[in-house]
Amino acid sequence: MNSPIKFGTDGWRAIIADTFTFDNVRIAAQATADYFKTVEGCERGVFVGYDVRFQSKAFARAAAEVFAANDFQVFMMDRPYPTPYVSFEVRRRKLVGGIMITASHNPSNFNGFKVKAHFGGSATPAITAKIEALIQDGGKTRTPEFFLRPELATVAPEKYYFEHIKSLVDWDRIAKSKLKIVVDSMHGCGGFILEELLRDTSCTVETIRGNPDPLFGGINPEPMMPQLEPLAAEVRKTSSHVGLATDGDADRLGIVDETGEYVNTLQTLSLLLLHVYRNKGWRGAVARTYSQSLLIPRIAAKFDLQLYERPIGFKNIGELMLENEILIGGEESGGIGLSRHLPERDGIFINLLFLDLLAASGKTPAELIRDMWKEFGEFHFDRRDLHVPIAAGNAVVARWKNDPPASFAGRRVQEVGKLDGSKVFLENDSWILFRQSGTEPLLRVYCEAPSRPAVAEIMGAGLKFVEQFTSAGVH
Repeated sequence: MNSPIKFGTDGWRAIIADTFTFDNVRIAAQATADYFKTVEGCERGVFVGYDVRFQSKAFARAAAEVFAANDFQVFMMDRPYPTPYVSFEVRRRKLVGGIMITASHNPSNFNGFKVKAHFGGSATPAITAKIEALIQDGGKTRTPEFFLRPELATVAPEKYYFEHIKSLVDWDRIAKSKLKIVVDSMHGCGGFILEELLRDTSCTVETIRGNPDPLFGGINPEPMMPQLEPLAAEVRKTSSHVGLATDGDADRLGIVDETGEYVNTLQTLSLLLLHVYRNKGWRGAVARTYSQSLLIPRIAAKFDLQLYERPIGFKNIGELMLENEILIGGEESGGIGLSRHLPERDGIFINLLFLDLLAASGKTPAELIRDMWKEFGEFHFDRRDLHVPIAAGNAVVARWKNDPPASFAGRRVQEVGKLDGSKVFLENDSWILFRQSGTEPLLRVYCEAPSRPAVAEIMGAGLKFVEQFTSAGVH
């Protein structure tokens, strides 16, 4: 059986009505149910959540019926809600697992199927490999009638998740901070959750794009520029202290400073590492994915913290959290997590943790960044997503692995890292990373350097390099 269902960095994602169909969702759910049957020491129940995308609730119900037909107790959310809430409830209820119907930050014509393991985080690569193998083997085939069940009971959000995340920050300090905040939920699962949490505090909170929209206002719900321009504009207009954003399923975050400048996720992770170590007094190892900042190893070295580096995809950090106390771990695309919370990224919690930092320091985001640069060095970052054929993207990556030039963008090539894609380390604390998606025609190019002009120069050379390998051009 050659199935179109392939698990990527976090779940299976596909275009709605193309390969993301009810039949394929049922196939994925049946294989997942077969895997869940092997999980021992847990309650025989499955938690099911979904986002605001077209037909997400119906897809979630189709999956829930499969689990019910396999004699699992099903806990299905009664509304679109953040992915980390599903993970938390799986762990709190001690269930064999859960699923979330979402395509996260992908375009609105996509939907997806995320598997949450019994430990309260994304299924590890080993788990998804087992599920894929069950799919390829055809699983235990069922007739459509097998899945039909009486009306499924649904569950509403409960207090436990919110009590937990509030316990991890200095809630009294945040409540008295008088911070002026703009929240941008990008029409996704974040909704008005942060505003409601902060309602009875001294903070002033305004939410934009809080209403659910399956089309996400015509953009990809990814909390970075240029998608966050409306948030930046509102922060400037209202003279707010900070802008906080979450992606389509609210497991990732984005920050905008008091001037409307985007605080990239490399800076966010670095600032939060300093916060949890110095202000919170927490300890543990540090984890970063391959496209994260050079600041992280510098900070870790100063504090004598063990540092792990993993391939791109937060599930690789989540897997690390199962056996290690990770003080903080993060990826470039806005996913950050801490072992003391969940082995899972969480946009709602990490936004609260950033407010905790602002309240503790009494400084603005821009001031905090400048202080960090003075201590550890200044770095800037850029990322481009290039729509090129998969074969052409793979050719770019392979060229660097097999036959790298001695210099690039006027800088000596020191080495080419191969942990994930091809990461070209250049002299003067600079790097550029070429990484081809395995599931879609998308080549991502990442770059970090000590100044904006240097980033622009290196990225420009990178885009020209890619053009040599594709007749489709760079978009």
